[in-house]
Amino acid sequence: MTNFAIVGCGHIAKKHAEAIDNAEGAKLVAVCDMIPENMEYYTEKYNVQAFTDLTELLKLDDLEVVNICTPSGYHAPLAIQIANAKKHVVVEKPIALTIEDTDAIISACKENDVKLSVVHPNRFRPAIMELKKALDADLVGKLSHANATVRWNRNQEYYDQAPWRGTKSLDGGVLMNQAIHNLDLLLWTMGEVDEVYSMAATRLRNIEAEDVSTGVVRFKNGSLGIIEAATTIYPSNFEESLSIFGETGTIKIGGKTANYVQHWDVKDMDENQVTDIMESVKADPFGKPGHQCIIEDMVQAIKENREPIVTGEDGKRALSLVLALYESADTSKPVKL
Repeated sequence: MTNFAIVGCGHIAKKHAEAIDNAEGAKLVAVCDMIPENMEYYTEKYNVQAFTDLTELLKLDDLEVVNICTPSGYHAPLAIQIANAKKHVVVEKPIALTIEDTDAIISACKENDVKLSVVHPNRFRPAIMELKKALDADLVGKLSHANATVRWNRNQEYYDQAPWRGTKSLDGGVLMNQAIHNLDLLLWTMGEVDEVYSMAATRLRNIEAEDVSTGVVRFKNGSLGIIEAATTIYPSNFEESLSIFGETGTIKIGGKTANYVQHWDVKDMDENQVTDIMESVKADPFGKPGHQCIIEDMVQAIKENREPIVTGEDGKRALSLVLALYESADTSKPVKL
């Protein structure tokens, strides 16, 4: 059994606790938060130890992995402290808010020989896995372009829940906080980015960061991409999608949270194969929860002494794309990665 702890007991921590509780080979043994009341839910539901000091938590001899669920701006110092204590690290997205902090996290984990996994759970959705399988088998052929869209609603009440939400120093806007999962999928399927051009605005929410962003991308393989992300959609989440267009295939994964195959037309697949894929996804569009997949993968990565599926470098790539889009929007110029 691999013992886990959670630092930061806000909203997302409940998803982590549930994932650890349901994951094969994992056990939640402790939580840590500066506010004792925030930990009451976890001590009562999971019968775990509670700590207000991370240093004291890290003294637990049987603790192997710590999940970081704090506001994004705090990820780096916490991850470095955890790695220096020889504990493995699972960090919520984004890995950090700057490349310097990200490099420091990756270096600390390497120097201490501990595993580092970034929470980009959407890779484990059945529809996305089918899309990746088709791309890896070169069924879509030479890539033309892709479209990554996040049209969601986060109302003012969402941002008013905590003073750090929507700030540039601790949270970021729609690209950094919501769309970064979709951008991870874009990179995972289309490859490395060469250049971006972007525009952003804060139109409807009273926040420091952007609530709507549009951008175009040139990938290193020569293909292009279009990115649209917003938390301004009325009155609720409308769409998250990823569309891939190639010489011999057109595939769109969509729905409110990109869980469904909305279009699948691939030259070298017969009608029965396509029907099987679409029916399989339709029967179980959500699959095993992505956070649980991340936890179980970390357990296996430790046992097998291998890199987790979603690495620190993966987290850095997604962050680099967001930061390039920000820079382009700020300077009104194309930005090379």
